[in-house]
Amino acid sequence: MAIPRAVVLLSGGLDSTTTFAVAKAQGFEVFALSVDYGQRHRVELDRAAAVAKAMGAADHRTVRLDLREIGGSALTANIAVPKDRSPDDMSHGVPVTYVPARNTILLGLALGYAEVVGAFDLFIGANVLDYSGYPDCRPEFLAAFEGLANLATKAGVEGAGRFRVHAPLLKMTKAEIIREGVRLGVDYSGTLSCYDPDPLGRACGACDSCQLRKKGFAEAGVPDPTEYQQPGWRGA
Repeated sequence: MAIPRAVVLLSGGLDSTTTFAVAKAQGFEVFALSVDYGQRHRVELDRAAAVAKAMGAADHRTVRLDLREIGGSALTANIAVPKDRSPDDMSHGVPVTYVPARNTILLGLALGYAEVVGAFDLFIGANVLDYSGYPDCRPEFLAAFEGLANLATKAGVEGAGRFRVHAPLLKMTKAEIIREGVRLGVDYSGTLSCYDPDPLGRACGACDSCQLRKKGFAEAGVPDPTEYQQPGWRGA
């Protein structure tokens, strides 16, 4: 019996790497897709390539498009990345690190790749607990995209199979995600979650993503392998 194929959106961060591990554990042959969309933290793409190789992706593609032409986000425009925000600040409103329509675009690319390689399962590391403000991480969005996928594709219309969008981390805390990754053998030392790393790829330690990552490792009781820009933060 043929092994089912899945396309996993892989950014090189903690969540997408764990999602990759979950897809493999569920018995899928993983085709990894990364997107160079002009993000300021593009060093993550090097991490994604290393993760895909280490974790045995059947194939890893990087699609290039420049969302800086649209802008509107601290990740794609000359807008400062927020630092040292309180948990309360992080839990309200849509943060400026939101990239307009990003997950719609990324899932659209994953859908096209899936049609080409004969996959009907798309995996994305979306999460609704750590950020309340990202509208394209909500279950309603993911369900709507799944419906679109089955209406807008040759494979879906001809009945070759039904596309499914998987977000296995959707309602997990960061600590739960880390514990699950550790259980599945994920090596987090090569992942990067920071929105504003330095040229050496060291995490800033102060952006929302870094704060949530540090908090997750602490609550999971797992040593944090991240290399931060401030001395003494590694392994905290």
